Amino acid sequence: MECAIACLSSAVSSFSEHLCGLIWSKVGNPFTFKSSYSHLQQELQRLNDLKSTVERDHDESLAGVNDWSRNVEETGCKVRPMQAKIEANKERCCGGFKNLFLQSREVAEVLKEVRGLDVRGNCLANLLAANRQARAVELMPVESIDHQLAASKYLATIMNLLNDDAVRTIGVWGQGGIGKTTLVKNLNNMLKDASSTTPTFSIVIWITVSREWDLKSIQEQIAQRLKMEEKTKESPESLAARICERLKREEKFLLLLDDVWKEIDLDALGIPRPEDHAACKIILTTRFLNVCRGMKTDREIAIHVLNDDEAWKLFCKNAGEAAILEDVEPVARAITKECRGLPLAINVMGTSMRKKTSKDLWEYALTELRRSVPHNIYGVEDRVYKPLKWSYDSLQGNIQSCFLYCSLYPEDFSIKISELVQCWLGEGLLDVDEQQSYEDIYKSGVALVENLKDCCLLENGDGRRSRTVKMHDVVRDVAIWIASSSEDECKSLVQSGIGLRKFPESRLTPSLKRISFMHNGLKWLPDSQIPCSEASTLLLQNNYRLEMVPEAFLLGFQSLRVLNLSNTNIQRLPLSLIHLGELRALLLSHCRWLNELPPVGRLSKLQVLDCSNSGILKLPEGMEQLSNLRELNLSGTQELKTFRAGLVSRLSGLEILDMSDSNCRWCLKTGTNEGNAALLEELGCLERLIVLMVDLHGTTHPFSEYAPWMERLKSFRIRVSRVRVTISDITRSLRPQKFLRLSNIFTNSFKNKDGKFEERKLLLSGLDLSGKLNGCLLTCAAVLELDGCMGLNNLFDSVGTFVYLKSLSISSSNVRFKPTGGCRSPNDLLPNLEELYLASLPSLESISELVGSLGLKFSRLKLMTVFFCPKLKYLLSCDDFTQPLEKLELIFLANCSNLSDMFIYSSGETSMPCPVAPNLQKIMLLVLPNLKTLSRQEETWQHLEHIYVGGCRNLKKLPLNEQSANTLKEIRGEQEWWKQLEWDDDVTSSTLQPLFKGPQWEHF
Repeated sequence: MECAIACLSSAVSSFSEHLCGLIWSKVGNPFTFKSSYSHLQQELQRLNDLKSTVERDHDESLAGVNDWSRNVEETGCKVRPMQAKIEANKERCCGGFKNLFLQSREVAEVLKEVRGLDVRGNCLANLLAANRQARAVELMPVESIDHQLAASKYLATIMNLLNDDAVRTIGVWGQGGIGKTTLVKNLNNMLKDASSTTPTFSIVIWITVSREWDLKSIQEQIAQRLKMEEKTKESPESLAARICERLKREEKFLLLLDDVWKEIDLDALGIPRPEDHAACKIILTTRFLNVCRGMKTDREIAIHVLNDDEAWKLFCKNAGEAAILEDVEPVARAITKECRGLPLAINVMGTSMRKKTSKDLWEYALTELRRSVPHNIYGVEDRVYKPLKWSYDSLQGNIQSCFLYCSLYPEDFSIKISELVQCWLGEGLLDVDEQQSYEDIYKSGVALVENLKDCCLLENGDGRRSRTVKMHDVVRDVAIWIASSSEDECKSLVQSGIGLRKFPESRLTPSLKRISFMHNGLKWLPDSQIPCSEASTLLLQNNYRLEMVPEAFLLGFQSLRVLNLSNTNIQRLPLSLIHLGELRALLLSHCRWLNELPPVGRLSKLQVLDCSNSGILKLPEGMEQLSNLRELNLSGTQELKTFRAGLVSRLSGLEILDMSDSNCRWCLKTGTNEGNAALLEELGCLERLIVLMVDLHGTTHPFSEYAPWMERLKSFRIRVSRVRVTISDITRSLRPQKFLRLSNIFTNSFKNKDGKFEERKLLLSGLDLSGKLNGCLLTCAAVLELDGCMGLNNLFDSVGTFVYLKSLSISSSNVRFKPTGGCRSPNDLLPNLEELYLASLPSLESISELVGSLGLKFSRLKLMTVFFCPKLKYLLSCDDFTQPLEKLELIFLANCSNLSDMFIYSSGETSMPCPVAPNLQKIMLLVLPNLKTLSRQEETWQHLEHIYVGGCRNLKKLPLNEQSANTLKEIRGEQEWWKQLEWDDDVTSSTLQPLFKGPQWEHF
């Protein structure tokens, strides 16, 4: 029995163990359920995070990612209801015993599934990471720019902008062939070899846009770079949405759009906006600044041509050792110079001459290159001219003809914009109507010039005071190539600035539209009828040896609209001029020996007549019939004695009359009318007159009497003088010419640069201004020059505030500026003053007199020039100011023998912060024998760039320290003066020593 019981007990125990094992296998261990459920929650969260990473990096090039993502989503769908049940059962008895038996096995199965997906997902993530690293930047074959200093600087600038979070879009612009693509390709490759200072991108997308592009093609290039799945017949809108969604998953991407010809809508392309993806960057290269503006770039970088040294290195790299052969090198350097720093031209020319060792071949190539149309140099036309012509082809309408017109001028020639407008108007290239004012026409011409500059087809000229433009020589060659081969109305013959001495009669054909022989050595013109019946422009200016125009010569130019004979020695014009019935512009400036013109009454379409600085004795017959004349320039006509009474009032279309510095002076109504001369009041009949430049005789100001019609003037330069030779004329004649030249050069950058329709200048000489003054010209003048005038204190007291005045010059006067009634003026009477010139004021002891009298704050003052003021003790008292002179950049002091200090602080304590002029850039001090100090002891001038000192033996300390060398470019003065200077420490002296140069003033 006991045995049976023992057997039964053993059997029950075994059965119980088997049953329990079966139960645990089915429902799970109650003690591990809580742990498993916790692990499930944690690992599911990890899996979802992994899913986000994989989907962000997914580029549709790796198979299985979509299936895996779908499985993760399905697993999540399974777990969510199960989690809800478990959480609900926790509230029931026994801690959710039912939950244990019903859910434990399901938890275990899902946990196993999650772990399997995790393993697979990590494998995919590793593959994507490796793929992303490989595709982030694709190395591009490109010529290195390590040898080009300027290009390396551009590259550094772009790299800094890529690291600037505030800059998202960068425009790199410049003319064709200048190396923009090469620059950004080098940038791309630098990003491939990332360093600690190089920004990193999850992907760089390079897209070549080209001239003929469409939105879908660019989208497809981006999608291909992102390895996105192709979908047939997908609309641009759908693809844009997919690109946008895909790029949002990139941590940081760079989009390079190369060779953009017109604005691209980035939204339509699918590029995320900054607010949606602030980490993205865009760089575009273009020939046109307007493209940058249209695409709202945050920063624009203008790319310029190579300097001479860089150009030579690049040429030698392409031409090889042949370029440095002893007899070849001078010619090779000349060829390089002809390329004018344009990398495209340098590369083509260098490659074409590679391994050519014959000097004759090199000289032949140079001759061909100078022809402007080098037919016999391999690759120039196809690889240089045609790519540049694309910019020309992008121009619309008459702007093409306007561009080609600029090629009529010589190489590297600065063309006055005003002259271009005259010629374009005469040619009919500007869209104007009869009612449009000349001012509006001029502005449209300026806008057209700016358009050509934005397209890199024109660039700023070298003229310092006048608005000028010029053409890059290679661009000019392309324009001549286009014009010479054109079969339409643009066909031209350009022989300007080539030293021509014999007129090339055989080259003139009936098909020519424009002819330019300007800037040559022509002495004669053929006395025969030239067959150029279609020619509309003939440019012969600056042929200084040319003395006459034969009678028959002009008869072949029946369609001529623009004739320029300026700067020639012609003594007369032929009577055949009257047959040029289509003539619109007749330009005869600086024809010193030309003293009369033939009758001009039949030139009824003439709009511009320029006889400035010519020798004409009287105006031609028939002038009163020129009802279409818009501009008459008689400035500098020293031999012209009178302007016939009643003539000017019949020039009903006249808008611009320039008679400045002419010997012909207008008479005032109250004056003596000598010899039937014109009266100033006749100008009141010209309803369209808006620009007037005249010299008047008188003892008082004429502004009140003629105010009604003078108020119509938008621009004026009016001189009123009591005597023909003024006090300042005598003073100027006594000044050393070298000193005058230094003064002009020093202040030239601040001369009034306003255009023809913006100058508002009054010059009053030898007048008594003590009476009551009023008139619109005084109050709206931008430039006021007072020379040898009396009653200056009354001028400012009676007129009041000069709101528009920017430049004030006072000379040759004994005036002492004392505040009215001993009190300072309550208001600043010259609130916008930028330039102050004081000369030959023997009673002036300090500019503070002027400050107190007029209440000046000098808040906008940029330039201060003072010379020949023998009693001047100091420049300014800082007690007059509470704020520094923030805008002051230039100070020029000369020949003030009593001047000891520039700035003084009479009260000992001053509220003026240090330094007085914190942004001073240039200072010139000449013949100031008693000058001792420039500033307070503790002041340093950290923005100074140029210091010029001469004849200042007592000036022994400069407000400089060792940090000043960071901005200072030069110090000029005598060696003896430099050696006796005192410094706070030896470091400052040794740091600034390399910047010191001798007193060679002509070099600054």
